Amino acid sequence: MPRPKEFDPDKVLEVARSIFWKNGFEATSTEDLRVAMGIGRQSFYDTFGSKRQIFVEVLRKYSSDGIQECIATLRAEKSPLAALERLLLSFSKETPEKRARGCMGVAAMCELGVGDLEIAEVGKSSTATLESILEGLIREAKAEGEVRASVRERAAARQLNATILGMKVLAKGGASAEALRDIALSAIDGLRMMDNTVQNKRSK
Repeated sequence: MPRPKEFDPDKVLEVARSIFWKNGFEATSTEDLRVAMGIGRQSFYDTFGSKRQIFVEVLRKYSSDGIQECIATLRAEKSPLAALERLLLSFSKETPEKRARGCMGVAAMCELGVGDLEIAEVGKSSTATLESILEGLIREAKAEGEVRASVRERAAARQLNATILGMKVLAKGGASAEALRDIALSAIDGLRMMDNTVQNKRSK
């Protein structure tokens, strides 16, 4: 009978994620990964197949977790525009260590996304999901008079997603929390209904 695995697959995948997140895919050797995960060669290949298979699995989980975190942040506000503002500002409130670490998803797309269709698909799926969520909130904000009627929901959602990606890259490059906050607030102000228009709508 085969010997039972002496490790928790979920825990060793967390270790793998940390290694990939720190070093990237190419700079992480299979042996370095296996040693960090603390498992034998045969168990490594029997359970996970290859370095690339682990990377794809870890990246999918990272992307899924990131979307869930965004949803949780958005749900913390009743107002749709306030929810969008809270989400963008959340990236400026991360610790300096987390900002410097950057986004694993962005790094993966820059390193492998063009040449690896499977990894590119992870990025496309994550982008499509987030843009759909943002588009829905912008539509709600328009209905409540928080956003200008002239705003095109899909285009604005894509712009906000691009702003988020840009903030992540800038954060890794050393941008200050103040700079990221300015970017977040400026993006939201670009959607906001003029104060007097909002006041007129609310007074009806």
